[in-house]
Amino acid sequence: MVLDRTQAPEFQAVSEIRLPAYETFTLDNNVPVYLISVMQQPVVRLEIILDAGSWYEQTPSAAFFTIKMLTEGTKTRTSAEISEYLDSFGAFVELNSGPDRASIVVYCLTKYLGPVLSLMREVLTTPVFPEKELEDLRNITLQNLRVSFEKNAYIAGVRMREKLFGSKHPYGRMQQPAAVEAITRADVVSFYENVIRDRPFRVLLAGHATALDVELVNRELGQIPTSVPVSVRQDFIPAPDTTPLTVDKAASVQSSVRLGRVLFTREHPDFVKMLVTNEVFGGYFGSRLMKNIREDKGFTYGISSSLISFRHEGFFTLGTDVKKENTRQTLDEIAKEVRILQTEPVSESELETVKNFMAGEFVGSLNTPFEIADRYKVILLDGMPDDFLNTYIPRLRAVTPEEIMQMASQYLDINRLTEIVVGGK
Repeated sequence: MVLDRTQAPEFQAVSEIRLPAYETFTLDNNVPVYLISVMQQPVVRLEIILDAGSWYEQTPSAAFFTIKMLTEGTKTRTSAEISEYLDSFGAFVELNSGPDRASIVVYCLTKYLGPVLSLMREVLTTPVFPEKELEDLRNITLQNLRVSFEKNAYIAGVRMREKLFGSKHPYGRMQQPAAVEAITRADVVSFYENVIRDRPFRVLLAGHATALDVELVNRELGQIPTSVPVSVRQDFIPAPDTTPLTVDKAASVQSSVRLGRVLFTREHPDFVKMLVTNEVFGGYFGSRLMKNIREDKGFTYGISSSLISFRHEGFFTLGTDVKKENTRQTLDEIAKEVRILQTEPVSESELETVKNFMAGEFVGSLNTPFEIADRYKVILLDGMPDDFLNTYIPRLRAVTPEEIMQMASQYLDINRLTEIVVGGK
């Protein structure tokens, strides 16, 4: 049979999806374990999730350094010995620190889960935060920050978060060299003692695992004493500043452009409608901004917009890098695309393309047990309804052209978007 490449292959639009169910267990210390059992390969991912993000810190950067230092030495093992132990089982660990939470993520063969869990218990309960390793981490972090702050795009992102939330808000307080230089071992120990030690946590176990493996988790992590949760500070309130900011850099050939505003989290009734609106506007390679700014005008290699959802707040952001002399025209074209979205209904064919792309992208993000676990974290950690994921595709397919016009008018008012330009106009 000869393939006719002039004819697009047939396809069937995704209308719904059913994710594998998760099971919930409770350890002896009342810590919940969420088991996502997908028996594909004999590997597991164990994620220990801590309410220990920058939201809970008193000293800037304390959360980041505390989490990163957990595997740098315990009362019975040095950093090198911890690495050798993990290597002996073919396991590896990721230490993640964010605004809301921190996590210890370990990957290993299912048959080695027991000994790996023994080390995780040790890392959680007896870290020593050695001075030398702290100084090494400080130097690496400072070097990375110095490189980042040479880039217009990075500076624009930092200043945008500061503008949207305020420099003292956990979502607006990005890592700064001065804070990194000032951090001390006492700051790290204090954060550990007050926010992590003996505090409740959550466990997500995904992959080739069963209830028997949960028993292994209980044998180690279920024996860690836990007290009351750390208090969630309620005094952080976004302080948006919509005054345009231009950071002139005479040597820059390009300018980094950012527009943004504080919006809402996934819990908001307009969240999915705004997701579809954003996708039409600038959310994927075929979006209107890409067609205009990249394809028609040739001002940039790429331009995109997105919705970011944290635990307590969310925001909209748009970004691109253009030649300095094209900055003003780029901003004008963005404003023009906003007005069109607000006043002219999206065609059914364009909207169908966008919905098909979003549905396909969602399904494509569920190929492995670990990707499924990442999706479930939306439900398990942010208190979303159990059917949030399974109803996502029907809800996005229900969005109408009229609702997109409404979303654009309500949330993309160009006069309420904060403008950042780094490089110059």
